[in-house]
Amino acid sequence: MDATQLLKGVLDLAVLAVLREEDGYGYDILRRLRTAGLEDVGDASVYGTLRRLFNNGLLNSYVVPSDEGPHRKYYALNEAGRAELQRSTKVWAGFASIMEDLLQERGKA
Repeated sequence: MDATQLLKGVLDLAVLAVLREEDGYGYDILRRLRTAGLEDVGDASVYGTLRRLFNNGLLNSYVVPSDEGPHRKYYALNEAGRAELQRSTKVWAGFASIMEDLLQERGKA
């Protein structure tokens, strides 16, 4: 099974979950996803996801000056983003439960 295909389906949820803990800028969010175990996540995928979530009204953004280079654009969950995280978490939990049941049944046969 190709993990990158699975990742495409859950990247929105993963990014929202990372931002639940604390605001972050693109590279920081990418680093946190990889540290959490999503080593195969690509830079472009994360930046595209952040833009899409922002354009869909699920994130707020603000700019913070940096002494180490260009200003950093931070993203933060807003109320709509928290609601989407809660909704998507329920969908994921239901799907994961169904898959677990299916896989256990397959192992018994």
